[in-house]
Amino acid sequence: MYRFYFLTHLLCLTVALTGCDSTPSPSNPEVLQSAPGAPGQASTWAFAAKQGIGTSYEAYDGGKHSDTAETSVVSKVWFSIAKGMLTETMFGLIHEAQLKDLQFIVVGDDFVDIESESTVSTIDYLHKDNKNRPLSLAYKITNTDRENRYIIEKIIFTHPDTQALFHRVVFTPKQRGLRLFMQANPHMANTGEGDSAWVKDSVLYAREGNHVMGLSANGAFIRPTVGFLGHSDLITDLQDGTQHWQYLSSGDKSGNVTLASELNLSSTMPTTIDLVLAFGESEEQTLQHTIAAQKDGFKNSLERFNGEGDYYGWEDYLQSLPGLQALYPSATDGGKLANVSALVLKAQEDKSHSGALIASLSNPWGDTVSATEASTGYKAVWPRDFYQCAMAFLALGDTQTPLVAFQYLAKVQVSKTTPGNAGTSGWFLQKTHVDGTLEWVAVQLDQTAMPLMLAWKLWQQGIIDDDELTHWYTSMLRPAADFLVNGGTVHVEWNNSNITPPYTQQERWEEQEGYSPSSIAATIAGLVSAAEIARYLKDTDKSEAYLAAADQYERMLESTTYTTSGVYPTATDRGQYYLRISANTDPNDNGKLLARNGRPAVAEKAIIDAGFLELVRYGIRTAHDIHITNSLSVVDDQNIDHDYRIKYEFASGDKIFPGWRRYGMDGYGEDQDNGNAYAQGGDHSPNQRGRVWPFFTGERGHYALAAGVPTENIKDTYVAAMEFFANEGLMLPEQVWDGVGANTPHKFKKGDGTNSATPLAWTHAEYIKLLRSISDEAVWDRYPPVEKRYRP
Repeated sequence: MYRFYFLTHLLCLTVALTGCDSTPSPSNPEVLQSAPGAPGQASTWAFAAKQGIGTSYEAYDGGKHSDTAETSVVSKVWFSIAKGMLTETMFGLIHEAQLKDLQFIVVGDDFVDIESESTVSTIDYLHKDNKNRPLSLAYKITNTDRENRYIIEKIIFTHPDTQALFHRVVFTPKQRGLRLFMQANPHMANTGEGDSAWVKDSVLYAREGNHVMGLSANGAFIRPTVGFLGHSDLITDLQDGTQHWQYLSSGDKSGNVTLASELNLSSTMPTTIDLVLAFGESEEQTLQHTIAAQKDGFKNSLERFNGEGDYYGWEDYLQSLPGLQALYPSATDGGKLANVSALVLKAQEDKSHSGALIASLSNPWGDTVSATEASTGYKAVWPRDFYQCAMAFLALGDTQTPLVAFQYLAKVQVSKTTPGNAGTSGWFLQKTHVDGTLEWVAVQLDQTAMPLMLAWKLWQQGIIDDDELTHWYTSMLRPAADFLVNGGTVHVEWNNSNITPPYTQQERWEEQEGYSPSSIAATIAGLVSAAEIARYLKDTDKSEAYLAAADQYERMLESTTYTTSGVYPTATDRGQYYLRISANTDPNDNGKLLARNGRPAVAEKAIIDAGFLELVRYGIRTAHDIHITNSLSVVDDQNIDHDYRIKYEFASGDKIFPGWRRYGMDGYGEDQDNGNAYAQGGDHSPNQRGRVWPFFTGERGHYALAAGVPTENIKDTYVAAMEFFANEGLMLPEQVWDGVGANTPHKFKKGDGTNSATPLAWTHAEYIKLLRSISDEAVWDRYPPVEKRYRP
């Protein structure tokens, strides 16, 4: 913990004041031109379990974000909140972090408190309706000293028409003599190092290349200073409660820099200070954004952000969703999480590349991962997560966003113009930056099938007309469907492989190759969807080819993925269930899966997951099919050893909520022996353990609906469980703590989101889709042509 108690004498801090004979007085620290200690402490990303995320709502004009839209100038600033402070803040593209964190330091007569370590934090939404449902992504954070000596209140939101962020702080002292300081840690140009910093006209600046950040406080800065983290930064300086130096520049050195200052307080009364964080491509441009935001003022800017009165903002977006209010009766919290999910999903769209929907505004386990090199983390495009989000937008009644998103997909489909492509085209890239830059290039058949499924949904709802359907069928859909039929030789970057569907190079967890029930389910649904479109457009030969391939894959399902000699008992027989994946066409051959995430190679028959439920969701198998029910009995067996078990239960009052891990022997999580983060230090541990993922609770709720469970029971069990998994800021995580093994250093409680990634767009999407399914009394993701073809 950063709480420093000190002796009455002043310390001479060796690193920054080498050779000093005396310490300057607190009211007159030594002013020096250049900060020493470059390049500073090694950088990491921020804590990934976000309490909140935010950005301004920007409307489309002509299918893209534009300054000519109703919302005027497009703000390209995103922020996140964790541990009660502003964390990763992006400007430009949605993955381009410019700030790691900004927090406060409180100094008293006998203590120095670092806010993130010394206070208890609460968070709430600033703008809500009369039912307490959030209406925008503006937040109020209250951080209270554990010894009740002060309160720090913050309000954070972006200015909707400039590249700036408001960060109001209200400091309330509970005793005399307290002093308040602020320190920010820039991560310019999406790295934590290589930054320079300086003070000019009471504005603190940081730069890397053409990325510039300015931090101002309307005259509240006292002795603003810059430094190198861990050496000449203000927190290091204040270890004895005194500011000994003031550095005006990082000089000709660059590194992991800090921007800091004491803040001007009233003696015993609450003090309000408005910090403005602005961004641009130069100091001058950044200053212009700062001045514009300050001129607009806090109150007016907040009203514009919210969309109050005649202003057009987040409140207007929510009101534009005809399906949102219809979902409230399906929730158990009155619709609070539904509103937040709609806001969060829309906020995780890039604004330079409209329709680019990312997985999460976080870097998994970021505070343990080096930020020396640029990284997107989860701030990137996966077509699978992308599909889940697009379907959630449709469930909300948003017809614009899923259409723009669908059109965006052409950017991430492999074609002759894909850089370095020397192989078969038509498939969709595994993971890309929002501008289409290649990042990961393995073939995942479900990610190629899901754009076909989305196209069918858009067509059926009349969002794509005949002319558009013809264009997209020719340019995007037919090449994708052809790949699902024929496969081919893939040759992009490292990937030089021959793919023969329904064999997939990776399944939906991106770790194993072979025959996967969930991948085959999406492939069948995608091909039937493509066949329907082809038939409508009178491409009869292709339609028949797509259906023939889908039928073949359907006939192979059990022979390739369902073991009859498994190691777990089932409800009606012994050892008969779907495998997570089979490396070849024989699920009974005692084959082994590849070692992954620190976990060793293990027998295929020992690894179960619930991916086979996608067969029910899309309409390929009935909920009561013997293969499904046998497999469910294994998935739900809580007597299986913790390494292989996937179902866990969570208590909340007198209620018990279910949750599921991805699969047995999942190593994508914290070390269960010591609580270290995933691959902490760069090396995997054999004790890493993937935890419970809340969106599986949503998937199971969809299955329950298909199985005929009453909707009230689904609400009380699966909807309520997902609401239970949301944190105080109503962010839904990727993973929650399952109670197995060590939970240090974060002391997670069972059901708390871990530091993997929060919020996860997929989880929020699954929640919205479950509400819509309950409202419709029919599974939202089902495909009637698939159901008609394969279910008796």
